[in-house]
Amino acid sequence: MASNRFVISRLSLMMFLQFFIWGGFFVTMGVYLLEIFRGEEGLNTIIGQSYATHNWAAVLAPVLVGLIADRYFNAERVNAVCHILGAGLLWYAATVSEPSAFIWIMFAYFMLYMPTLALVNAISFANIGDPDKEFPKIRVWGTLGWIVAGFVVAQTILGWVNIPILGWFTGIESGIQSTAIPLQMSAIISLIYGFYSFTLPATPPSEKGKKFSLAEALGLDAVKLLTNKNFAIFSFSSFAISIPLAFYYARTNDFIAAVAFGDAAPSFMTIGQMSEVFFMILIPFFIVRLGVKWMLLVGMLAWTLRYFLFGFFPDSVFLILVGIALHGICYDFFFVTGQLYVEKKAPRSLRASAQGFFNLLTYGVGMLIGNYLLGWWGDSIELDGATQQGWLDGAFAFWIMPAIAALGVAIFFFIFFWDDEVEAKTIDPNVSTLIDADPGETSPGTVA
Repeated sequence: MASNRFVISRLSLMMFLQFFIWGGFFVTMGVYLLEIFRGEEGLNTIIGQSYATHNWAAVLAPVLVGLIADRYFNAERVNAVCHILGAGLLWYAATVSEPSAFIWIMFAYFMLYMPTLALVNAISFANIGDPDKEFPKIRVWGTLGWIVAGFVVAQTILGWVNIPILGWFTGIESGIQSTAIPLQMSAIISLIYGFYSFTLPATPPSEKGKKFSLAEALGLDAVKLLTNKNFAIFSFSSFAISIPLAFYYARTNDFIAAVAFGDAAPSFMTIGQMSEVFFMILIPFFIVRLGVKWMLLVGMLAWTLRYFLFGFFPDSVFLILVGIALHGICYDFFFVTGQLYVEKKAPRSLRASAQGFFNLLTYGVGMLIGNYLLGWWGDSIELDGATQQGWLDGAFAFWIMPAIAALGVAIFFFIFFWDDEVEAKTIDPNVSTLIDADPGETSPGTVA
């Protein structure tokens, strides 16, 4: 028993470091780019393209995992090498002052990082006895890692308690998120984590000797499920709603930093992750009472409401906080419920492929298009995201685009999706079915 607790503790630390690294630089990257590329033509497009690198990697990462980690090498060793090499790329990215070079370096970095999201799950499952009970306890440390990273970069916990850890090390008391320090911090932690990964429990390749299938790696085996009308409507809606989702991940931090919270913005962004944890606990309650369709629809409408709040009330601190807190409903009600729907709808032989297809449509292709769209749209309306006045003048024009898009998807879904075959009570909202959410999503910093 003591040995099992020790393993869980080590895997929990693995998860904490995994998401601390990502949360340490990803949330604040927009503010950093606004500073180092100030005056560059098409600055909003540069930001969108930079964030799109992780979506490209989300599309291609399953191929890397399928070819290498699943067939030839232990998962903990591949994880270690990816993070050690990634540390070098993050540190190098912090020295670059040319947009295209920065974008390519971040693409190379995420090609190493994104496969590790699957690797840490594989390492965990291979070394615990009861996944239903033990994995959620391990995975929640990933969310805590993301939250703590936000506090560290902001040097405060929601403005209540100051934690000037980075200030002590760097001598910089404020404005850290607009410097290269978050990238450098994540690089250092990535290096430490990489060497720590070599000490993790051995996890031999699970698919050794099995022939590689590109279609299976990308989840394309599940395309045949699109012959079902409701699954096709669900899939299209999932893809479409992920396009406006990209606006939140890429631009909310620099928006709230400019109009409300300044250097403390990364700390307040963690309210979204806290909200995720809270609503995750409530999913079993709501899914039985509302059913799949209304859970998904509420999630979509929460997206719409959030963007309307940002667009119409950029000078209201309270409503901005409400918009951030809505992230729990936006994510949990749609993505987690969506995964439960896929799990129930797909035959057992296709469930893994169906989940992979769902992730490909959302955090891969959907958000990829969204990041390019937000860059083009920001430049089209001449958004000045580096100043308070620029955001106050441009907030409505910028946020109304994803608001209308999300509302349009919600209306389409409400009209056409009627799946009587999958009743709310036929879905078991077991925690173990929620483990692969958010690019993760996961999405950035999710408990699922």
